[in-house]
Amino acid sequence: MRIAIFSDIHANREAFEACLEDSARRGAERIVLLGDLVGYGADPAWVVWRAMELASQGAIVIKGNHDEAAVTNRGGMNPDAAAAVEWTRHALDAEAKAFLKALPLEVEEEDRLFVHADPADPAKWNYILDAEDARRGLDGTHARVVLCGHVHVPALYGLTAAAKLVSFRPVAEVPIPLLRPRRWLAVLGAVGQPRDGDPAAAYSMLDEAANEITLLRVPYDAVTTAEKVRAAGLPPSLATRLLRGR
Repeated sequence: MRIAIFSDIHANREAFEACLEDSARRGAERIVLLGDLVGYGADPAWVVWRAMELASQGAIVIKGNHDEAAVTNRGGMNPDAAAAVEWTRHALDAEAKAFLKALPLEVEEEDRLFVHADPADPAKWNYILDAEDARRGLDGTHARVVLCGHVHVPALYGLTAAAKLVSFRPVAEVPIPLLRPRRWLAVLGAVGQPRDGDPAAAYSMLDEAANEITLLRVPYDAVTTAEKVRAAGLPPSLATRLLRGR
């Protein structure tokens, strides 16, 4: 089975649509959304509606910190993120909010764990920024393969049978075998707000038969998305960074 895995969509309709179309063209048989459906972008209602539709068709959908913030009084965000969350609260109807509130923090399936942030304690929303974070995350779960988001920069970490941790910076379109007996932690890039210097949307394809994961980049109409962010009255920086990929 080929599983398309998306994270950090951030209410970016154009990027999400482009990635869904790309994954269908590549033969994806299942969809996983690793959280942060909303926040930053101007189309939260549409993105949540699409996620609800996908969930009804069997997709796994995980809760992210922006999803939680949109339906609670959770603070601790920078001013631009907080402004976007407040705007998002008014843009979502009761059904959308109920959907976000009910989302799980993690889903374990076979030897895989799907989660938005640090798998060692998903509710704390800690980031996996380096090898030390990755080791702590892997130590906090028994899953062989952990797939998470939150960072907006793709990375892959492998823990060998000898407890040596190696890190990779995935290259788009290059499959990486998830060799046994290694354990793996993959940090997906962002669909809706990449921060690795490439404005193209990012998602990954997990091929169960081949036991490999591939980072994929999808160009989309970021100019239109940025214009919608500005038109909505959201912080201008949220529009600018879409065009820079930072």
